[in-house]
Amino acid sequence: MFSIYILTYNEELDIAACIESAMLSDDVIVVDSCSRDRTVEIASQYPVRVVEHPFESHGKQRTWMLENIPAKHEWAYILEADERMTPELFQECCDAMQQGEHVGYYAAERVMFMDRWIKHSTQFPRYQLRLLQLGKVWFTDYGHTEREVCDGSTGLLQATYPHYTCGKGMSRWIEKHNRYSTDEAKETLQQLQTGSVNWQQLLFGKTEIERRHALKDLSLRLPLRPLVRWFYMYFILGGWRDGEAGFAWCTLQGFYEYLIVLKVKELKRQAAQPATSPLPTMTPPPKPASTPVNSTLAEHR
Repeated sequence: MFSIYILTYNEELDIAACIESAMLSDDVIVVDSCSRDRTVEIASQYPVRVVEHPFESHGKQRTWMLENIPAKHEWAYILEADERMTPELFQECCDAMQQGEHVGYYAAERVMFMDRWIKHSTQFPRYQLRLLQLGKVWFTDYGHTEREVCDGSTGLLQATYPHYTCGKGMSRWIEKHNRYSTDEAKETLQQLQTGSVNWQQLLFGKTEIERRHALKDLSLRLPLRPLVRWFYMYFILGGWRDGEAGFAWCTLQGFYEYLIVLKVKELKRQAAQPATSPLPTMTPPPKPASTPVNSTLAEHR
């Protein structure tokens, strides 16, 4: 058995179904980033623990959660509100942690969009670290998301999980990715200034995770990034095979990439602008000395 952490922020539409899928575990912990909707109220109706903590970043939130919220078991699974645990994945997680070969395991998501599994243009199988041994895995920030730091080796799970990326509507997706693009722009600028492309991992990486991270670093340096990404997803990966939903998904990802490009240029312009010096303080002229009343009267006597 392992504990399940569920990360939430304004997830009143998804939290009930997510918790119900996680009830395969006897220790479910909802970590809420101070939602302003009914997320906490709905979660509190289930036999789970609910802990609120202000959100700083994805990496910091995960690390704080793992270090400060005690779990019932030595292993934990990280679930987001728009994801679901499945019986097949739960059983494989139990089997994997009993073997004890690794300190963490990656699971692949099935991106669900417009009532369809977007299999081709999402680079399936695209892995995220989900099952981990407590005290052996931490997280750091990278763009709008996070990257894991593991004190030991990691493995891959065969079972997958559904990820309902647009379950709260297109407006919520656009609003969320507008925020994400700001963080990605800052990370892009930092990578362009101080980072580099790991060509060995890109060409000869042993896992999809290594190759994907290196490809991400390369993509930041490509001209016409939005068009390149759309072309790559739609034609190279085969997004056209995902039908209308695939075309919409690739177009949205290209738009998201274009937002990042525009915000990177905006950050560069802001950095190039000279600091505005404060206006000089005007000193009022000195007031003329007042003539003593008695002296004036004396002069007119």
